[in-house]
Amino acid sequence: MINDIFSSDHEQVVFCHDEASGLKAIISLYSTALGPAMGGTRFYPYSSSQDALDDALRLSKAMAYKNSLAGLDHGGGKAVIIGDPDKHKSEIVLRAYGRFIHGLSGRYLTACDVGTFSPDMDVVARETPYVTGRTVAQGGAGDSSILTAWGVFQGMRAAAAHRWGSTSLSGKRVAIAGAGKVGSRLTELLVEADAVVTITDPSQAAIDALAGRYPHITVVGSTDELQSVDMDIYSPCAMGGAIDRSSLAALNAEIICGGANNQLAEPGIDQEIASKGVLYAPDYCVNAGGVIQIADEVHGFDFERAKVRATGIFDTTLRVLETAASTGLTTAATADRLAEERMAGVSRLRSIDRGA
Repeated sequence: MINDIFSSDHEQVVFCHDEASGLKAIISLYSTALGPAMGGTRFYPYSSSQDALDDALRLSKAMAYKNSLAGLDHGGGKAVIIGDPDKHKSEIVLRAYGRFIHGLSGRYLTACDVGTFSPDMDVVARETPYVTGRTVAQGGAGDSSILTAWGVFQGMRAAAAHRWGSTSLSGKRVAIAGAGKVGSRLTELLVEADAVVTITDPSQAAIDALAGRYPHITVVGSTDELQSVDMDIYSPCAMGGAIDRSSLAALNAEIICGGANNQLAEPGIDQEIASKGVLYAPDYCVNAGGVIQIADEVHGFDFERAKVRATGIFDTTLRVLETAASTGLTTAATADRLAEERMAGVSRLRSIDRGA
């Protein structure tokens, strides 16, 4: 495990253990080149500490690239709490976690992620001010899935314009994997845009709630079944690793554009996506609406201001797709290059003395 940490490019990894509360967590800071690292807290029943570490390292790096490409003055960080949130999440666990965040003295700002919600951030904030994504009642930005879904929708419109010459999604068949916070809100936006939606989720309750609101959507029983349906756009909105060689071979889509993090499960899969003629809208490019929302909270949250900025994901996505087309790089490699260029450029400015 230690060798894995020191072979990575991460600045800092903190292992948090409070025996009395049962807290076991890992905070990973990939980079603070652009400013304090920002990223959510995932509460998840990992099968091993190594799996938790791998997820924290992977997600924190993705956050650094996401924040950079979104134009934010924040580096990339992520935290994972090991455990089943339905069984192990409590005030004491969350407050113990907040103490560890506070010990980083502002190098890391946390927020919601899988298994955590805005009321949880209110509890963490009782121990540290380095928290975003708090409830509206506590002066926060609230549920960041609102603008995450909005950003994915804008990225999808940009991908449609690049592929089909029109931003309209009317009549386009969109297959969504995941009916959680982002998938359900994205469904709402797509239904309003007259798209044809097919969806799956392992939670029958989530599916029932969504189908109750939108009876004309089609529900299938599994992700494997979803990936084989006729579609124009595939939208992974659940856990990462959605696109591997097996799923890509089964996929009948012209565009991949979704809210899930770390969608590409294998090295080189971006090349195979391009070779198949599928247009991939890089995940951390299009799903940046949530971090834009919580970053706005740092300055005193204004929803309309944050939404305008999240709408800019359309232009960012189009820039990535057009640059990739002109250079011959994959869209994933292009997004990485643009993010890295900004991190390096802004980091260099730190050497300039701004004077008094």
